[in-house]
Amino acid sequence: MNSDPFVFVVEDDPPVRHALRLLLKSAGIASAAYGSAEEFLAGYTPHHPSCIVVDVRMPGMSGLELHRTLIERGVDTPVIVMTGHGDIAMAVEALKAGAADFIEKPCDDEVLLAAIQDAIAKDEQKAGQMAELSELRRRLGLLTEREREVMDLVVAGHPNKVVAARLGISDRTVEVHKARITQKMAARSVSELIRMCLVLELAG
Repeated sequence: MNSDPFVFVVEDDPPVRHALRLLLKSAGIASAAYGSAEEFLAGYTPHHPSCIVVDVRMPGMSGLELHRTLIERGVDTPVIVMTGHGDIAMAVEALKAGAADFIEKPCDDEVLLAAIQDAIAKDEQKAGQMAELSELRRRLGLLTEREREVMDLVVAGHPNKVVAARLGISDRTVEVHKARITQKMAARSVSELIRMCLVLELAG
């Protein structure tokens, strides 16, 4: 997957759309621009790291409606909403719905670029977390059913003797399982193994 930052601009006003693309180009950020929410949805291809800059008021589907549609489709790319004067209530609604930020128009170039770079950084971090989660799930899949049982008891804080008694195995066998578990999970310590299990548990 391409790792270069990318910005999707959704703005119905051609001069504003053009100005935004020039601003992004001057900052060394690639972009694609769309004149409507419908046009964007028809041509959108996920890219990480990236963000979407969308005008809140547009003919047809509004910026808020576009954001809701993206959420319904499972797209979690950060969205920055641009609002005109008097649209603060809409901006607040967008933030409550999970938008990364809102910028008032006419917007200061530096303020907008800072918001875009922050949103891209968050998307990059999120992509890294997803990659870590995917790798942890892969490692977890390497464990046998018995190793999973041992790991669950160890992570719950039970000493070897308790684990052995619960599972009807010897202390030595518990040690052998623990060694295999830490090797398969690539955990350097029990505390790291616990952190991995918490990450997996929180992810569901």
